[in-house]
Amino acid sequence: MPDALASAFQTDGLIWLVLVVFIAGLVRGFAGFGSAMIIMPVASSVLSPVEAVIFLVAAELIGPLPNLPAALRDGTPRDIGLMMIGATFALPFGLWGLSVINPQIFGWSISILVLLLLCLLVAGWRYQGPLGPRLVTATGALGGFMTGFAGLPGPPVIMLYMASTLPVSVIRANFLLYLVVLDLMLVPLLWMTNLMVWKIALLGLLVGIPNLVANMIGARLFDPKAEVLFRRVAYIVIAASAIVGLPLWRG
Repeated sequence: MPDALASAFQTDGLIWLVLVVFIAGLVRGFAGFGSAMIIMPVASSVLSPVEAVIFLVAAELIGPLPNLPAALRDGTPRDIGLMMIGATFALPFGLWGLSVINPQIFGWSISILVLLLLCLLVAGWRYQGPLGPRLVTATGALGGFMTGFAGLPGPPVIMLYMASTLPVSVIRANFLLYLVVLDLMLVPLLWMTNLMVWKIALLGLLVGIPNLVANMIGARLFDPKAEVLFRRVAYIVIAASAIVGLPLWRG
């Protein structure tokens, strides 16, 4: 363990990883989502793709924990369960799709679609229908597919809830619960596929401590009555996600 700890602290770009994880924790604590969009560009610049995913998952395992009781109180755990059923079913198809479809084309398509939907949201469009079991499960399935295909679990769920008329406290809680459960699913998946790099996982857990502090600060900044501010922050994060996800930056 001491050797693994020393090796973890020798990771290149450690100071930037700590800084970006703290900033991501502030956003996650406030909005309930968005941390992966902040962490991944920096993590992928100093770590391999697999290591970046491992670092992200490990860093976010403990960060949201202080906010879970409030999320369970304000959110709709039944919907989260339905989404995870869909995600579990569709995740293998996403991995298969990654092997047969051009990721460049998919990357452009997803980013453009997210930006178009964001324009509708900013313009005031809302989904007025009921969030029934089929719709919620299908949204989770699309998120699971995108997790396997492009490492992007959030956009389908984010777009569904941001387009709804639900209170922002419920929206934020469901974001947080969905992403926590998905992280818990990814840990055994990485282990079973022999992709786990324990040194990076340990580093992520250690960096998760400032992430936890930042999540607590971000949660204190959240005001359920400030819906306009919440939606503006969410829109900025969504737009940043779409822009960062463009294959343009990967050549």
